[in-house]
Amino acid sequence: MDQVPGSPQEPQDARGGDGPQGCYRHPDRPTGVRCTRCDRPICPDCMVSASVGFQCQECVRGGSGTGHAPQATVPRTIAGGTIAADPRLVTKILLGLNAAVFLAVLASGAELVDRLDLLGLAFDPNRYQLVGVAEGEWYRLVTAMFLHQQIPHIAFNMLSLWWLGPPLEAALGRLRFTALYLISGLGGSALSYLLAAQNQPSLGASGAIFGLLGATAVLLRRLKYDMKPVLILLGLNLAFTFLWPNIAWQAHVGGLVVGAAVAFGMVHAPRDRRAVIHVATCVLALLAIGAVVWVRTLQLVG
Repeated sequence: MDQVPGSPQEPQDARGGDGPQGCYRHPDRPTGVRCTRCDRPICPDCMVSASVGFQCQECVRGGSGTGHAPQATVPRTIAGGTIAADPRLVTKILLGLNAAVFLAVLASGAELVDRLDLLGLAFDPNRYQLVGVAEGEWYRLVTAMFLHQQIPHIAFNMLSLWWLGPPLEAALGRLRFTALYLISGLGGSALSYLLAAQNQPSLGASGAIFGLLGATAVLLRRLKYDMKPVLILLGLNLAFTFLWPNIAWQAHVGGLVVGAAVAFGMVHAPRDRRAVIHVATCVLALLAIGAVVWVRTLQLVG
């Protein structure tokens, strides 16, 4: 059967010059708007607002309009991370993890602390066996980073995390900030394991916090901001570290050095090689930490 001209089954492009053409996706909907990229007619349901005019949904999905992939024009942080709607999300999660472990410690007492704190090698009279990192309990290098026993200890560390974390998270992006925090904490644990007495337990997020402090100094220098406030703060914290008794200074120094080194690689990487240099920086830091742990383990069990 012949179609009636102008019926819904007939593409509007075939009408000729009488009246507006139909949307290329919905031929029965006349429209006078065209996609600014492909020049096809589009109806209101198919329009996507652009900086100039409207684009069709296929062009929007297919690219950014600049000749690059859509991700190429997404706003980026100074380290190449994506700009998040909530620049405090990872900081909040870390605060929550530390608080949850602290509540678990309050509920279970010293038993949980004895199983999760950083310990090189010691005899546990409750289990009648040797315990510690040298005995294969590698997880202590991580769990000690989230472990606190006293309210002033966790309060000081969490206040520092809340002050230092969000600006770094916003500047680096969530993934890079998470890597910085964890690797800094591991750096502090590794130096404590290497230099502290083998039966001396240690715990706390101080290594990771000092890593954030070192990263803040590196970031401020990269942005050419005034360095005096952060240098004064760093000096006060280091003085407190070495002058106050019963503080694991090794964790503070280890976290500071590793955090500054990782942050340097993140904020100074050339734009066209960011991903490679960021991954290489983190891998090298983890290899160095692994080497320190391996050397100390050989000393204790050899």
